[in-house]
Amino acid sequence: MMQTETPPTPHMYDGRRFRWLALSAALMTFVLIVAGAIVRVTGSGLGCPDWPLCYGRIIPPLRFDVWVEYSHRLAASVTSPLILLTAGIGWLRYRQERPILWPALVSVFLLVVQIVLGGITVLYELPPTIVAIHLGNALLILALQLAVAVALFRRSRFGPPSLQVSFADPLARFALIGLLVVFGLIVSGAYVTSSGSAFACSGWPLCSGSLWPDTGLGRIHMFHRLFAALSVPIVFLLAKRAWDRRRRRPGTFVASTLALTLILIQVLVGALNVLRSFPPVLNGLHIATASAVWGTLAISATFAVMEAGSQERKAVGEAAVRLQWTDFVALTKPVIVALLLVTTMAAMIVGAGGWPGTGLVVWTLIGGALASGGAGALNQLLDQELDGRMQRTRDRPLPSGRLVKVEVLAYGLALCVLSFFVLALFVNLLAALLALAGMIYYVVLYTMWLKPTTAHNIVIGGGAGAIPPLVGWAAATGGLDIAAFFLFAFIFFWTPPHFWALALVRRLDYARAGVPMLPVVQGDAQTRRLILLYTLQVVALTFLMPLVDLGGGMFLIAAGALGAGLLLAAWRLWRRGGNRAAWGMYRYSSLYLALVFAAMVLDVLIA
Repeated sequence: MMQTETPPTPHMYDGRRFRWLALSAALMTFVLIVAGAIVRVTGSGLGCPDWPLCYGRIIPPLRFDVWVEYSHRLAASVTSPLILLTAGIGWLRYRQERPILWPALVSVFLLVVQIVLGGITVLYELPPTIVAIHLGNALLILALQLAVAVALFRRSRFGPPSLQVSFADPLARFALIGLLVVFGLIVSGAYVTSSGSAFACSGWPLCSGSLWPDTGLGRIHMFHRLFAALSVPIVFLLAKRAWDRRRRRPGTFVASTLALTLILIQVLVGALNVLRSFPPVLNGLHIATASAVWGTLAISATFAVMEAGSQERKAVGEAAVRLQWTDFVALTKPVIVALLLVTTMAAMIVGAGGWPGTGLVVWTLIGGALASGGAGALNQLLDQELDGRMQRTRDRPLPSGRLVKVEVLAYGLALCVLSFFVLALFVNLLAALLALAGMIYYVVLYTMWLKPTTAHNIVIGGGAGAIPPLVGWAAATGGLDIAAFFLFAFIFFWTPPHFWALALVRRLDYARAGVPMLPVVQGDAQTRRLILLYTLQVVALTFLMPLVDLGGGMFLIAAGALGAGLLLAAWRLWRRGGNRAAWGMYRYSSLYLALVFAAMVLDVLIA
């Protein structure tokens, strides 16, 4: 078990609000950088030809390029006060704690420089060197704000002793080297874009068939690629070294794992950017991903110097820890993933009116599996204590001790990141954003908020499981319509009776764990009554689906037969009660969902 020299008590350290303020400042700085990327890729850099006003007005003209540029300025107007407020509170309350104070104060100086650079960039019509320096300065501000947030996080958890720093540790020095190299990678990329060198090279990884082109613009472009070739192995080695020390350096390990995941994605995005002739979405995604790489490396470096300096964790024999791949598979909840993929694939076929294409189906299912698996792993991380108190879940990898939190956190986050990029790069951006919304819905809204606080947690939380059909529909059609939302509603209403049936069987388990599931809070009789009512709604909804072209006559016959079976199971449970009837309802409802979607697919394919 991991130990700390100064175990905290809930009232020992203050600063929770300040921690969120510093994190908000960092997030808004990231948003500001991404907004600047959108300005560049849309060619809106001179949408406002003057500065600080736009066409001499506070509210500019209603034109696309004007408002793209103006949105960047609005983001800056929100970010600047947050940075100033962070520095002010740091000066007033943490003057003796340099790892908090100095990054906050230096951020203010860089903020002034950033404002001046922003004005010069506009007034001198986007000189490439100033554009690159402008982005580099923004990256430094982001790193400093993240450093403040990390320091406050450590202080709240381990106390002021955890803020000691050391640059002598090899892992800390390596993290700083990686940060420096990636800084050069991103700034050189900004210069490539602003100097017009992006189109100087066709093909990838060579530049128009040459390793080192003859033209000046081509060499600028290849210089950026060489930075990428240097950055990837450095970040890989950092992640490898952090992996070997993951239980002693958890913060460094998680951040460096994400940095490695993101930089590999960044190389892929860069290659596709060139091969697809720099479409705006990919171009913007390229810059946003680079900023995310920088942010995760900044977090990794901050953790590295602080974890090395404070030495608050005792060494453990990590070399003796044998990890089983089956435990990582179990974290993803593969049975649930399989059921969600059935609904995703069915929605694709129904939405496309036939087979949407093998490549599209494969990439969508891979992205969906990664999203569901990553969210499932994070769910088990957050539910570790609850799972340990329940007979049904106590043998899961975390409560059983076969894995520790830091390993699950890195794994879950990496899967979630990969899922977004797989869908964004090989399917479409809408599908990727819907999958991201589903992950946030399940992990944050359901697991962190609804599950431990309300008996109707699964009613609202069921929306997370209803998002995969939207992802499949968006993947096949590029948009959403009322038929897609009918599929969402179908799973939304199906989820409560399905899960409440299991909750009846495991009521004592949930009671011991302190989870306010409906049978625990309102009793078995009320739960059985609501299961029957929700089942009636689910079956009724299937008869409305043909009105929005979700199936025809064959589907109605299948839905009627399957619905009759579901109503019979719910009726028996309502009348008789008992674990046998509840278990029968639970098992049949899973089969029912899969067969209803299969009936939709068959109806489309036969038609």
